[in-house]
Amino acid sequence: MKQNFTVRQGALDGVEVFLSVAQHRSFRKAAAELGVTPSAISQTVRVLEARIGAALFTRTTRSVGLTEAGERFLSRAKPAFEELVAASEVARGLGQRPAGLLRLSVPRAIVPILLEPLIASFCKAYPDVEVELAASKELVDLAAEGFDAGIRLGQFVAADMVAVPMTPPFRLVVVGSPAYFAGRHQPVNTDALRQHACLRWRRSDGALALWSFNVDGEAIEIAVSGPLIASDFPTMLGAAIEGLGLAQLPEPLAAEGLRTGKLVHVLESYAPVIPGVFLCYPDRRQILPKLRAFIDHVKRQQASISARTPR
Repeated sequence: MKQNFTVRQGALDGVEVFLSVAQHRSFRKAAAELGVTPSAISQTVRVLEARIGAALFTRTTRSVGLTEAGERFLSRAKPAFEELVAASEVARGLGQRPAGLLRLSVPRAIVPILLEPLIASFCKAYPDVEVELAASKELVDLAAEGFDAGIRLGQFVAADMVAVPMTPPFRLVVVGSPAYFAGRHQPVNTDALRQHACLRWRRSDGALALWSFNVDGEAIEIAVSGPLIASDFPTMLGAAIEGLGLAQLPEPLAAEGLRTGKLVHVLESYAPVIPGVFLCYPDRRQILPKLRAFIDHVKRQQASISARTPR
């Protein structure tokens, strides 16, 4: 059976005053330390004693002492109150400067091509921030899972998220290795893919992703078939380099293989453009400095890349 609970109001009221009086053994000195009048101190102590149901101090005209109840209350309240003060200082520090643990949910595919250089420069710039990268194919609920932010392809950014571009838009490219094309004709149109082994990607929702193309300005999707189904782009990339079949990949991921000749680009005129990669986070009124610092770092990196890109 569900029980009803209420939060007791003012459970800590008067504790700081009690500790100050107990330390100084003086209502007047406690008043001076806390910047209030001795009568206010006395009234606060009386209210605290009434709420607890026991006298905490013995008072004479010459001195202030602790009762047995007061001694026991002091032994438990002092370390607890000091821990609360310390906790407040830690929280205040996190709210005033970039520090603490920054948790990011990221797709595995972008870690080597995008995040490794970005994270390295960020950690050097903000040594008081620890960065945790949780690489997964799942599109987790950032708030529910305790993440500060996530990194997503543009088409997977939820509508209630704030999104900061990390890359310009880029193409999805179809690639294969020279070994795969040995003795085979390269496809000249999308219909020709039926004669080719195509590596497929299973989305986090369990569905097989269709291949996307731009045909005469119209976006189309095609179901393909082949010997391998993978749950991430790096696996597909490796299989394509090994000659297992064709793969459709984000162009930045395939760029190194294309540059070194390990991969060949086909169907270039049909390659669709997707929005790119975004840093996304819940729309909060107050962003902790650690996340604000990372957002600003991402923006500076993007501005630097844009400035170096030929127009």
